[in-house]
Amino acid sequence: MSVVVATHNRAERLDALLVSLEAQTLSTDTFEVTVVDDGSTDATAAVLERAAARNGLDLRSIPRPRAGGPAAARNDGWRAARAPLVSFTDDDCVAEPGWLAELLATARAHPGAVVQGRTDPNPAELDRWGPFSRSLTVRRLGPWYQTCNILYPRELLECLDGFDASAYSGPGGEDTDLAWRALEFGRETVYADGARVLHAVSRIGPLGKLRVAWRWTESMRVFARHPALRRAELKRRIFWKGSHYLLLRVLVALTLPRRLWLVRRWLVLPYLWHLAERGRQEGGGLLASPYFALHDLIEFVAVVRGAVRYRVLVL
Repeated sequence: MSVVVATHNRAERLDALLVSLEAQTLSTDTFEVTVVDDGSTDATAAVLERAAARNGLDLRSIPRPRAGGPAAARNDGWRAARAPLVSFTDDDCVAEPGWLAELLATARAHPGAVVQGRTDPNPAELDRWGPFSRSLTVRRLGPWYQTCNILYPRELLECLDGFDASAYSGPGGEDTDLAWRALEFGRETVYADGARVLHAVSRIGPLGKLRVAWRWTESMRVFARHPALRRAELKRRIFWKGSHYLLLRVLVALTLPRRLWLVRRWLVLPYLWHLAERGRQEGGGLLASPYFALHDLIEFVAVVRGAVRYRVLVL
């Protein structure tokens, strides 16, 4: 097997991932690790040198002088890989000891299939959880097929020419697009619950979370390219997220005259309830509601930009 990791300016996180790969139950002489350093300016090169010196992994690093985005970096990684099975994970994850063994067993049981594993927020970092934090949970097959934990046969990557780096310059959408092209190519996708990685819980701050909300414009291309994804996953056949539907109700209410206060109230109350529940789940309580509303508005505008750009009905 080959493990491919694209990394950018996450030296400490990358070191933790490499240590977790050294601790795999699968013997380290049965898999290789390729790390593509996508224009990092921190201590990433030193981390890779130390990991190579430990001699625990068959480790190869590929430096890119300029950051080209995760799609381009992962393409460099899998094309340099030598094994017939290529697994991907991210530089802000750590793999549980049985991760690769479980992926391999599932891939052997389903030859030619794409195998998606389980991803949970790192339990050791749950104290960092809050309204301005970010992590990832994947506990079922699809529909987004995130590359934090997924395996592809190399021959399938070659048939599909890997990730579409020309269409997806940043993070978001490039992994979903590749998996749905595999499905349209006729390949099976399967889920391996025992192949588990732990995703970092990162405090990215209020501005950082708004920047993430704004970046989803390019990701809307997946709905234009893959109608089956649009039909299966959009809420009410139009909305990317349920919160966008509730927010649109509020925007409509703001355009109505005051004499229609009962209608306005009916339109607005579900979103207010949603904000209160979100504050309870994500932290911050009712005081965080204005921030969550701003986040939703920025994300909604980013999605509408994508809908216009790629001529697809999604909000």
